[in-house]
Amino acid sequence: MQRFNRVLRRTGILGSRFYSSYVSRMRYLFTLKEEDEACRKAMDSGSIYLFHKLAPLLQKAEYGGYTTPAMQASDLKGILGKLGQNKDLLQESILIGCSESHVTQFALDLGVLEKESVESQVTGKFVELRKAFFLLNGHDLPLISQSHALLRWHQTHRYCSESGQLTQRNQAGSKRVCHTNGAIYYPQMAPVVITLVSDGSRCLLARQASFAKGMYSALAGFCDVGETVEETVQREVAEEVGLEVESLWYTGSQHWPFPNSSLMVACHATVNPGQTQISVNSVELEDARWFSAGEVREALERKRPPRERAGRATPVWVPPRTAIANQLIREWANQQPK
Repeated sequence: MQRFNRVLRRTGILGSRFYSSYVSRMRYLFTLKEEDEACRKAMDSGSIYLFHKLAPLLQKAEYGGYTTPAMQASDLKGILGKLGQNKDLLQESILIGCSESHVTQFALDLGVLEKESVESQVTGKFVELRKAFFLLNGHDLPLISQSHALLRWHQTHRYCSESGQLTQRNQAGSKRVCHTNGAIYYPQMAPVVITLVSDGSRCLLARQASFAKGMYSALAGFCDVGETVEETVQREVAEEVGLEVESLWYTGSQHWPFPNSSLMVACHATVNPGQTQISVNSVELEDARWFSAGEVREALERKRPPRERAGRATPVWVPPRTAIANQLIREWANQQPK
């Protein structure tokens, strides 16, 4: 414990009243990532969010809807004991953050256990992540998204790409090390540009064949090696819908766990109103079209996927508020005259 306190003093967490809450938390998390012993101690009093084969655990909330329950390590040890599982499984938890009061937050995947047996002990349901995005509120999603991405990264990056040997993670799960050659691997995100194109009075929305029926969104594509964000926006718009961008500007970003952890870089772009003929790239898209401000506002009002009705076309809807695509579309709609 003395060693732990020395580390806290060295990083400025103890002995100073001048650090903001944010700085204090970041320094504390840095310590936990660097010191395995400190991370293990923090886990004993921390909160642990459960997954089963990457599906997060959800519980019905008193006010309606769903929430992501956090388990205490002591309670989880008891549950694992009832299920005949060694409590050492807790050591597989990965660090995902901490509260302002320095209560640590971890994530643990219990995919080695029978799903129904775990659910009976924790009074909740493991829900596939895409479905969970429609059930949870915005407060819970960043935590669950980060947890899913880190858990998946550890499950799919167990071997060193140079030696072929198994790598070992540190206690926090912030890196993996190959002890054969000393190579260190860190979780990565793929940069993706998501762009809402407009011609002044209309915006362009598109859909892929894999989308749920009726859902349209902004154009999106991965950044190629060596590209700037601006170059990616121009290329993707040209490739997917055959339009040339006149101007563009950045508006925000978001971590997105699909397909394998992406950093969504959100931009608005405009094209010449006299050159708006769409040429859809059928390899990339199923459909793309221009929408008026009124049509976009109607789509935004549909909170969840509309029910399909025989003989009727599925109404157009857009990604949920939790997605940055929704933010882009809403920003544009709010700027249009009513």
